[in-house]
Amino acid sequence: MALRVVDVSGLATIQDLGRKGWRRFGVPASGPMDVFAFHAANALAGNPAECALIEIGLGDATVQAMQDCVIAVTGVGYKLSVYIWKFPLWSSFFVRAGWKIHLNKTDEGMWAYLAVAGGIQTQPALGSHSTYLRGALGGFNGGQLQTGDVVRTAVLSHVPHELAARSLQEGARPDYAEHPIIDAIMGPQTKYFTDESLQMFLSNEYSVSPTSDRMGYRLEGPPLTRRGKTELISEGMTFGAIQVPSNGQPIVMMADCPTTGGYPKIGTVASADLPLLAQCVPNKNKFHFRGTTVAKAQKKYRKMMSGLSKIVEE
Repeated sequence: MALRVVDVSGLATIQDLGRKGWRRFGVPASGPMDVFAFHAANALAGNPAECALIEIGLGDATVQAMQDCVIAVTGVGYKLSVYIWKFPLWSSFFVRAGWKIHLNKTDEGMWAYLAVAGGIQTQPALGSHSTYLRGALGGFNGGQLQTGDVVRTAVLSHVPHELAARSLQEGARPDYAEHPIIDAIMGPQTKYFTDESLQMFLSNEYSVSPTSDRMGYRLEGPPLTRRGKTELISEGMTFGAIQVPSNGQPIVMMADCPTTGGYPKIGTVASADLPLLAQCVPNKNKFHFRGTTVAKAQKKYRKMMSGLSKIVEE
């Protein structure tokens, strides 16, 4: 089975849960920008959580089913049509061989996820199908999908029609608001910032800069003042870490973030709120940070992921 890429104007890559166990060698994990939407697409398609799928952002994409299949599409900021019909996101559908699947970008949101029952099948690199563009690792020959590419999917003994016409209840999805509140665990280097800067960080409005990418979201807002100009010895970083360089404008590390960095970190975005941040449109969505604790962040993440059980048949 396979999908053929008919046209793509945005960034379409193959992603799974990411490259584990290689960060100590300087290899980023990669994986999805919106982890919840990724999991939801696989759940709707009846796939195990680790299955690879197609992440689409920044533009339109059209793919064609080469055989009958069941797909699921989730995310924010896209309109979906299959053949001649329009469908809502966060649902699964039966697609007949030859039908085209269109994902058209809107002004809201950033990323959509297209899963196929059985999963995308590519040659893994360092144990993962995830695409890391800067390192030309994984995915489809290490790069983004292009017009004419044929992406292989799992060969199933039968088309799982019972997985079609399912949806994830709206109340089970993250609150992708126009002006979200993003929880952050403060630290570990708050001592490098003035008291006024710490208060500013939690009370002022931010937006995502157009210079952002899968590696990091550069934020725009009131610059934060650091105590002195001493840089740190580079240390480990993770998805959600909030670095503050000398210009005072925070940078949130995203899916393709480097494994180490030397700027002081004022905080880390709670995992449950990373999907909200990932879907913020540059120069449009405004958001605030709110301090939280590790325990509260863990509870919030467990609650979010429990929403995956609220799939209903239509």
